[in-house]
Amino acid sequence: MGHRIISQNRGRGGPTYRSPSHKYKAELKHVCKNNEDLVGRIIDIEHDPARHAPIARVEFDGGRKEYVLVTEGMGIGDEVAWGAAASVRNGNTLLLRDVPIGAYVCNIESRPNDGGKFVRASGVQAMIVGKNAGKVAIQMPSGKQKWFNEMCLATIGIVAGGGRGEKPFVKAGNKYHKMKSQAQKWPRSSGLKMNVIDHPFGGGGHQHCGRPKTVARGTSPGRKVGSIAARRTGRTKK
Repeated sequence: MGHRIISQNRGRGGPTYRSPSHKYKAELKHVCKNNEDLVGRIIDIEHDPARHAPIARVEFDGGRKEYVLVTEGMGIGDEVAWGAAASVRNGNTLLLRDVPIGAYVCNIESRPNDGGKFVRASGVQAMIVGKNAGKVAIQMPSGKQKWFNEMCLATIGIVAGGGRGEKPFVKAGNKYHKMKSQAQKWPRSSGLKMNVIDHPFGGGGHQHCGRPKTVARGTSPGRKVGSIAARRTGRTKK
């Protein structure tokens, strides 16, 4: 009888392949809408299993507490603000129309009041490069320019936790826990190394796929591995 290959199992879903969202602390959306003003104070800097950047716990008047994304230079006791009342200062969140050209921003909303979608990874930042007719041009970390509605919120500064990729894992266990928190497959092994029941390229007296690696777009899921619907194969001629 057949055996589901890993790509089939992952696509089907289930707790084995699902990111452990029950361990995550917060969604880290902007704590106000674009027509509100808020001021809070950082009471703690914490680790979030969902991300590599640290997060801050902010307390507002009345005892309300929320988690927010941390920018470099922020610390316990610092005051942070949202809305029109906020000054252009590290950690504050303003409408894009109020941010001057040349400023670094992060946690940018895709559309007004969606809570923040872009530039949220540790150590990244975008830069305001232009404004025109209700739109704001931002140079993204990739170098590409993208236009946003001027009523979108964005946080001033660079996301904290930069340089994490330079630190070696040292132990396989550290790598295991990182990949586990993101529901990524690890360790990875090629289909050639698997048993014949586990992968279409598996088995044989030595490591070879034993069949063409290019498959059609409509191939059955259990055979859909290798170069899927490739327009061409082989080396490119220079």
